[in-house]
Amino acid sequence: MGFALTKLLYERNLTGSKSIMTPTRGTSVDRSINLYLPHYTSYACVGLLESVSLTWASSKHQDIMPRGTLSNPLVPVPFKELKHLLEEWASIKVLPCLGMGRNLEHNAAMAMWTKNNICLCTLSLMFDISLFPRYNFARAWSLASENLTSLEIGYVSSVMVTELLSPNVGPHQPPNHLQPSILPSLQRLCLSVDYITDTMVETVSKCLINLTHLDLRDAPIIEPRVTFDLTNSGFQQINQRGKLKHLSLVRSQEFLITYFKRVNDLGILLMADRCSSMESICLGGFCRVTDSGFKTILHSCSTLYKLRVSHGMLLTNLVFLDISATSLSLTHVSLRWCNLLRNQAVISLASNLDLRVLDLRDCRNLGDEALQAISTLHKLKILLLDGSDITDAGLSYLREGVIGSLVSLSIRGCKRLTDKCISALFDPSSKQELQELDLSNLPNLSDNGIFSLAKSRVPILELRMRQCPLIGDTSIMALASMQVDDHRSHGSSLRVLDLYNCGGITSLSFRWLKNPYFPRLRWLGVTGSVNRDMVDALARSRPFLHVACHGEELGTDHWDGLYMHDNEEMDELEQWLLEGGDESDDEEMEEVENNGEMVE
Repeated sequence: MGFALTKLLYERNLTGSKSIMTPTRGTSVDRSINLYLPHYTSYACVGLLESVSLTWASSKHQDIMPRGTLSNPLVPVPFKELKHLLEEWASIKVLPCLGMGRNLEHNAAMAMWTKNNICLCTLSLMFDISLFPRYNFARAWSLASENLTSLEIGYVSSVMVTELLSPNVGPHQPPNHLQPSILPSLQRLCLSVDYITDTMVETVSKCLINLTHLDLRDAPIIEPRVTFDLTNSGFQQINQRGKLKHLSLVRSQEFLITYFKRVNDLGILLMADRCSSMESICLGGFCRVTDSGFKTILHSCSTLYKLRVSHGMLLTNLVFLDISATSLSLTHVSLRWCNLLRNQAVISLASNLDLRVLDLRDCRNLGDEALQAISTLHKLKILLLDGSDITDAGLSYLREGVIGSLVSLSIRGCKRLTDKCISALFDPSSKQELQELDLSNLPNLSDNGIFSLAKSRVPILELRMRQCPLIGDTSIMALASMQVDDHRSHGSSLRVLDLYNCGGITSLSFRWLKNPYFPRLRWLGVTGSVNRDMVDALARSRPFLHVACHGEELGTDHWDGLYMHDNEEMDELEQWLLEGGDESDDEEMEEVENNGEMVE
């Protein structure tokens, strides 16, 4: 389990060694501390904590994950070291807490630090809360800090949420006994649950009187029955006090293709009179809501600036037909998996000249006419066009209009694109701001296209070109030699490079992935079957490089917001390696290469 406090980043890398990254002049660094603790161990923090995050250790730290039974502990962080770090950076007193069993003591740790942390404002528990006994868990939360304003839980059952927030707590209380409302100051609630239900939504709306930000996501494993689902009746209970500014309700299809089938236009209409002050709305999986329902939102929420709809199966061009007649000034629009949308919808949306984020992924009927309209959006920063029906000629509209302002562009899976799309997008003589480019799953993209990209000298930080069968070693050599300005060389700008399942990658590419090439590279995606020994040798030779070879997506889910990497200074160890360092790792890779050639 990982424990994070917002002051200092402290982590264990894949070799088990410790690294501490501190801020340097002119840089912005995430100031948190991540500690990987035994499975049945917790820490209680008392003092002036403002933010606490508890998470399960990720696969990134598989070297210290428990093996076999749960009783096998993670490698603990020495208490003296932890105490020294916290005292130096935050003046926080940290105490070891009770072992946790499946009884009242299971929640004693939580009760202790929630009660004592009178300044605690933000709490993030990114693990399965349903492992806790339901009744004792609710009792522990009754002692939570009254100053808590933000709560995020990785997974919890809807029944536990209802019991947690219900004013009647405990089976031994008389029927008319009401407990005081818990979390009276809570303004932001983000939950991932098994089912979003009428009962849970109604309880949240009634008990959290100051809520302004509600984010609920479920992932059903079976089709929900009516008693465990959201209906029109529950939907109209949302925002009863009219204070909500941000609402997100999403049904994930992680385990089962399912939708909110019991909410239609009537539910939207019943809520609309209380959503005039909403600024952000995200609705995912509302397959029965038609143009009428979505238009009600646009015409009722006069301050709306962010609209996100996914799996809007009945959403068509008509929703945006008269959007120019409204007072809306949309800056973020996401319309993912809305397959009835055509070019005219984007033409209408383009009347919002302040658009900064436009996500049209998997809208398969959008083509070059949509790109022509998008080219007028000179403030656009993020554009996602995955799976659309665009061509090389259509992308040339972007070069004439918005490519100079774009920070992120994704054209993943646009099957009609060829090598010419690179020259259509980038003009070497013009200034480029693009930092993230996704060229994955383009069957007609070859080394010639990547060579053109390298010559354009675009200062890309993240380049994804997975599942491109024609990409090979020549592309890696071109990127390794790429100069983005007169003072940097050796592909120095790239921090993320995804080459997973590229058809032409051989052991030759690994020679160009060694130091001194790609000195800022932190994430690399390759196919492990190319040469696993060489992959492992590369990972050992570059301790700051995360090598993924199982097809996982790299980095964070940056498409869900305006995400940008901090411009960090080069790490000291990486600098040391560049200046000469220990050559044993390079010798090891050369030995692996030679062995591979002998086998061949």
